Amino acid sequence: MKIDHIAIVVSSPPEAASWYSSNFGAEILYSDETWSVVEFENIKLAFVVSHQHPAHFAFEVSDFSKNDVVKLHRDNSKSAYKKDPWGNIYELVKYPKKK
Repeated sequence: MKIDHIAIVVSSPPEAASWYSSNFGAEILYSDETWSVVEFENIKLAFVVSHQHPAHFAFEVSDFSKNDVVKLHRDNSKSAYKKDPWGNIYELVKYPKKK
């Protein structure tokens, strides 16, 4: 299993994506007013607004358990948010198969 991304709450996802791209060479994969994601060589950072997503880290998975509450996202990925025993929020994310 690999860590897919870390999500950070910011006031302006597009500005955060642009700043990390300009200052650290990250590639902007997607950006809108509520959610942006940049990719580095080894991980992605997501920038989210607090009223839509919590700060979290995400693992890429191949499937979900039957007890997971799965949500479909605008990029056709599916995910389920959970909490670890210490109260940290993590996401399990599954991307559509590439053609």
